[in-house]
Amino acid sequence: MQVSKIVIILLGLLLTQIAAANESFPGRKKYPDVKLYEMMQLNNDLNKVIVIDARSKLEYETLRITNAVNIPVSSKTFEEQVKAIRSKSTKPIVFYCNGHTCFKSYIAARKAHRAKVKGVYAYDAGLFSWAQTYPNKSQLLGKSLVNKNQIIPTKEFKKRLLTPDAFSNLASKMGDKSIILDVRDKYQRGAAGFFPGQEKWVSLDDKEKLNKILSRAAKENKSLFIYDEVGKQVRWLQYALDQASIKNYYFMKKGAKGYYGQMMKEFGIKSTNM
Repeated sequence: MQVSKIVIILLGLLLTQIAAANESFPGRKKYPDVKLYEMMQLNNDLNKVIVIDARSKLEYETLRITNAVNIPVSSKTFEEQVKAIRSKSTKPIVFYCNGHTCFKSYIAARKAHRAKVKGVYAYDAGLFSWAQTYPNKSQLLGKSLVNKNQIIPTKEFKKRLLTPDAFSNLASKMGDKSIILDVRDKYQRGAAGFFPGQEKWVSLDDKEKLNKILSRAAKENKSLFIYDEVGKQVRWLQYALDQASIKNYYFMKKGAKGYYGQMMKEFGIKSTNM
């Protein structure tokens, strides 16, 4: 009887942990067919797998896992590039993106699998967790990350965050002295942004167009108001903004998902599937 109780308790704890993990990784519920690689497992197998960064070129060039290959999931030739890699190696292919709430690693793994590429996985704990845990196996701006303190501190990033309401109000108040940027890719953005007639859309995959906008903002001394999907991509964009000597810029807290959440709250909708 005592043994049975212990088994029941252990089973309950296990189920609780699984539920907590699914809550922390919302993509696991949305993409249940995608096989996963845990962080410690990836670290142990780093020389036995092919690691592919599914994010934009700008994000990849800012911070990446050492020796990772960059194939943006939004690329028109994504499937062809992954197939080309598979044709040269039988090693497991592991995709990653920014973090727990970034779905690009799942989307990349699913697209590759549906393109008949075998042995594909998603490392969904994300780059930021990786760089914090294994700075010696990460690269920042093309150089080895000696320690995690080289990453722009969280407190400095948070200084730039505005709630969706504050973001909208300040951008509107500044008018022509501001530029609103939606930096989501085509999969995240869908049909349109939140500020029609006011904002510019530039995917982080289009580095040339982005640099032109940043140069214009610096030259004309305009403030930038930038939002992404969940507030994670803009963290890496901060390095490009600093390099462009842009001092006045703000990010939307929790990105587009935060904006949707605020609208739901205003309409009295208590729960969503976001």
